[in-house]
Amino acid sequence: MKKIRKGDEVIVTTGKDKGRRGTVLQVLADDRVLVEGVNLAKKHIKPNPNIGEAGGIRDTAMPLDISNVLVFNPKSKKGERVGFRIGKDGNKVRVFKSGDVVDI
Repeated sequence: MKKIRKGDEVIVTTGKDKGRRGTVLQVLADDRVLVEGVNLAKKHIKPNPNIGEAGGIRDTAMPLDISNVLVFNPKSKKGERVGFRIGKDGNKVRVFKSGDVVDI
């Protein structure tokens, strides 16, 4: 079970996009995450008339290292570290280090 999952809202802690918030689009196998609207790079696209694709320059989200993001806690309005706890029913749940449950 991973601490950061697809669909989580995260805050970037380091780099050029420090402080920006976005949702995780994908968690890659090499401990990197793709965050929507963060760490954008210019990508040059060649036109392909066979499928009707126009050429040009597009902004593409590039992956960040998973250590450079924190899960956003809506109660405290900050990014917080995540841990695990065994619930009363015996299931493993993600919790913020402040004690709040992540998955509601």
